[in-house]
Amino acid sequence: MVRQKVVIKNPTGLHLRPAGVLCKAAMQHKAHISFQFRENTANAKSVLSVLGACIKCGDEIELICEGEDEQEALEALVKVVESGLGE
Repeated sequence: MVRQKVVIKNPTGLHLRPAGVLCKAAMQHKAHISFQFRENTANAKSVLSVLGACIKCGDEIELICEGEDEQEALEALVKVVESGLGE
């Protein structure tokens, strides 16, 4: 299992479009991918789970990847988040 904290930079937080970008990136990997925000854990491969976390600009999440391609998945997701999730 690998973990890394990242800050959501896009001004509108994780609304539908950036949540979809995050999920699409997560689904390209075999590893189980989730993230923690405050006391909640969300499945990064589920748009509803991501939206339900109510993440705003400036919030810090911890990405957690576990499985055969966990390192590659973590690096890809960190890159997607740091690039602004398509916005």
